[in-house]
Amino acid sequence: MTEIVRKPSFIQRLYNWTMEKSAHPHAEYWLALVSFVEASFFPIPPHPLLGLMCLANPKKAVRYAIICTFASVAGGMLGYTIGYFLYESVGLWLLGVLGLTDAFPPAACYLREFGAEIILIKGATPIPFKLLTITAGFIHMNFWTFLWASLASRAFSFMLVGILFRLFGAPIKAFIDKYLIWVTGAFLVAVVAGFVAIGALSGDGKSKEADKCSGATLESIGLDRA
Repeated sequence: MTEIVRKPSFIQRLYNWTMEKSAHPHAEYWLALVSFVEASFFPIPPHPLLGLMCLANPKKAVRYAIICTFASVAGGMLGYTIGYFLYESVGLWLLGVLGLTDAFPPAACYLREFGAEIILIKGATPIPFKLLTITAGFIHMNFWTFLWASLASRAFSFMLVGILFRLFGAPIKAFIDKYLIWVTGAFLVAVVAGFVAIGALSGDGKSKEADKCSGATLESIGLDRA
């Protein structure tokens, strides 16, 4: 019986192409490029490439993490620009191609209600950073608030990996693969719980706004960038 060989999907081929860059003579430039474009339109996150490069050369792990951080923030500014000036012509199309159209209304609502808190929390998670950058531009979020929040969240996301590899070398890979997502998740849950508790105690209604945002639609957020 002839075995059917399935061709890898476009995303899988793109992922494989990205991973190949870890062994490229100019791997640092590729790392910076992937980090930059991922923050605005590229579907593959830089974390796997960062991990491979840190594994190959743990002594440069922090350097690689710094490259990721600043390149990602720079790419985030491009995403912000797309959302601010080109949402109707480019942003809508881009979100559709990336499969993020349905996630846009809740993201816009959350950013309007919580601002930097959402960048800080969600920017350090696997949630596509490009969704936040384009949305922040669309709602005309204060640029400097967006910038420092992006820098803080991206630094947390990348520097944690870089520092762990620098301190413990290659053996830390097994720990990162198995436990890092749980440790990061626990930290972020604690942060979110803190925000909810503060909102409830202060009576500012933020918990109600969060419930409202979870079911936000294009109609409910409007397109007037209010």
